[in-house]
Amino acid sequence: MYDVGMCQDIVNIDINDTVIHQMQERSRSKRPKMNYLLMDVLQMDFPDAHFQVVLDKGTLDAILTDEEEATLDKVHKMFREISRVLQVGGRYLCVSLAQAHVLKKAVEYFFQEGWVVRVHQVAGSGDKQQFVLPVFIYVMTKFRKITGSAPQILEICPEEQDKPMRVESVEQLVAAVKDRQRYALLCSQLSKTPCGEQVSLDLCDKESGRPRYTLHVVDSASVKPSRDNCFAIFIIPQGRETEWLFGTEEGRRQLATSAGFGRLVTVALHREQHYEGMASIQSELSGKVMELAPLSLPARQQVPFLSVGGDIGVRTVLHRDTSPLSGEYVVEDVKGDGTRYFRRLIFLCNRNVVQSEARLLAPTPLPGQKKRRKDKKKPSSAELPGAIDKSYLCCEHHKAMVAGLCLLGGPDPLPGALLAVLVVGLGGGSLPLFIHDYFSQACVAVVEIDPSMLEVATHWFGFSQGDRMRVHISDGLDYVAKLAAEGTVSQCIPHYDAIMFDVDSKDLTVGMSCPPPAFVEKHFLQKVKTILKPEGIFVLNLVCRDAWLKESVLATLREVFPVLYVRRIEGEVNEILFCQLSPECQWAPTELRARARVLEGALRQPGRPWDSSYVLADMLQAVKIL
Repeated sequence: MYDVGMCQDIVNIDINDTVIHQMQERSRSKRPKMNYLLMDVLQMDFPDAHFQVVLDKGTLDAILTDEEEATLDKVHKMFREISRVLQVGGRYLCVSLAQAHVLKKAVEYFFQEGWVVRVHQVAGSGDKQQFVLPVFIYVMTKFRKITGSAPQILEICPEEQDKPMRVESVEQLVAAVKDRQRYALLCSQLSKTPCGEQVSLDLCDKESGRPRYTLHVVDSASVKPSRDNCFAIFIIPQGRETEWLFGTEEGRRQLATSAGFGRLVTVALHREQHYEGMASIQSELSGKVMELAPLSLPARQQVPFLSVGGDIGVRTVLHRDTSPLSGEYVVEDVKGDGTRYFRRLIFLCNRNVVQSEARLLAPTPLPGQKKRRKDKKKPSSAELPGAIDKSYLCCEHHKAMVAGLCLLGGPDPLPGALLAVLVVGLGGGSLPLFIHDYFSQACVAVVEIDPSMLEVATHWFGFSQGDRMRVHISDGLDYVAKLAAEGTVSQCIPHYDAIMFDVDSKDLTVGMSCPPPAFVEKHFLQKVKTILKPEGIFVLNLVCRDAWLKESVLATLREVFPVLYVRRIEGEVNEILFCQLSPECQWAPTELRARARVLEGALRQPGRPWDSSYVLADMLQAVKIL
């Protein structure tokens, strides 16, 4: 500060006589106005309000090594002395590594005294050669203490060039600093060694504090890094972050290998945020993602930003609400791979999982509407996605569940037969709608616990009730139990040809997200068996990551249902279980596929739309008998 002319009226104090003598000799000729005094910061000899600035170069860190009473007493003396010698409007600048107990004590003390408190990060993860942990400066500005409810100011400035961000409490400030420290440690580790497991982190919006980008760092062991393929960034188009390739560890690992880079950072964009385009995202992220680069990245090496089709995708949030049962959710239209649009229901408690999805029909231009030029990037209002395509099942597990209906009936499974179907779990209504529309004599009863979902399905996904389609707002457990009990008493049990469970669990702490555990307990499955026809089929969508729990569920199902088939959905955790009561209903895999071909032939009627990619026999190609 003296040498650059910032300030020459500087007094330095230390309790070590040798240090003072050495510094006096060093500065005698070069800095004649610099003063060095032997003095204890806990008891200074200066008069009150003598200084405009007190600069602490690590003394607080050195004193506050623990939280013993004697240590805290020293710290309070130090703070009182600093407060005494500072003028009103003066500043206490403390250079610190900001250990949690040090930061909390300093901020709490001066905040309670009515001072303005701001914490700056002045060196961090970008300084890989110098620092592992970031260095902070506490800037405490002295104000006269005002009694009453005057607003007090707590701020953090994470990086030198950023404007300060206001926080509401000392706890929030300490937490924000901890985040920076953890991030610096992470960057340090990533710069030195490949990450065995994928690392994820959120970069938040500076104004709202909400996540703006979600990053995954993926190292590919099968790629030998060189100068040109050491490091790259992949921007996931909006709305496609839930796809297997981008939304799962295995998918991202395959993406990194296919891209041919030793380290790939995937970047997911959040629906609550606005993005101008690829160029603005690249500009915004360039500095931050470079902190995640491997140490082997050559200096001044240009890092490529990759994407699908070179754009950031299209996402339009149509509806956002909160359900007392399902929590906050959104309905959005997203552009898929190509020109197709899809409508999705997302529960924000599990935002990486698509709860329901439907394909939208191609838009129909208005009369007199001119055809859009190929070079016109933005679609007109007349070309926006149209109505729901009810002939298309987006979810692979729904396709498999429908294909399993070929297990019903005698030698020839035909959709014209009278069928009573119970579906537990409505979602967007795609599954019951497809059964209703393509099995012309099917009567479908749907049980949904959340009335908000019926409104969503009706308003946004083209669902409707009628003579052959009824929705019952009820807990599926209660509904099945009631039917079983009524039948036992009256000896007139309502029999279903098919019962389908496609219901998610709200408890994310359990290793099974579909169905809730109570739906696969033995006493409840016995009730399901009671209301199922002897030759009927029980179809269960099982999503279970806990291997032990899954084996337990399968064992329970075998106890209740003698015949059990499983169809694992490729690239997903879903497994579709087909359960039957009679061993006579058991079919070999080749016979199953033959029955599926017969069923598909009956479903594909002239004049009725059918998606050519949906081949029922293919859906049963990998079925196994358990």
